[in-house]
Amino acid sequence: MPTRVHHPYQFDGRGQTRQADEPTWIRGLVEQVLFTAPGERVMRPDFGSGLRQLVFAPNSPEIAATTQFLVQGALQQWLGDLILVEEVAAEAVDSTLTVTVRYVIRRTGEQRVEAFGGGGDA
Repeated sequence: MPTRVHHPYQFDGRGQTRQADEPTWIRGLVEQVLFTAPGERVMRPDFGSGLRQLVFAPNSPEIAATTQFLVQGALQQWLGDLILVEEVAAEAVDSTLTVTVRYVIRRTGEQRVEAFGGGGDA
């Protein structure tokens, strides 16, 4: 089994780099794509989704639709070899935008549903 580093980076009880099982590792990759702004990574300037640019936009159905489009495209581009994105849903409620991603891990066929919102995980 390949080594999969836990995200966010942590140490285990032995003081070594904490490893993650495949679903946890992939969730961390999804989180990295969502919360990395294009231009933030020097060697991959187009990596990310642009989601953080919407943080200060007024919450509306239009922002939710834009979010769905941005997230789905970024996940397909950067993680398409690992996951099959089935659905991205964005919901604007009061001052919180929640993004729910339903995907299948290609290697195992396992379906996952993960929600992200506010300043991190929902």
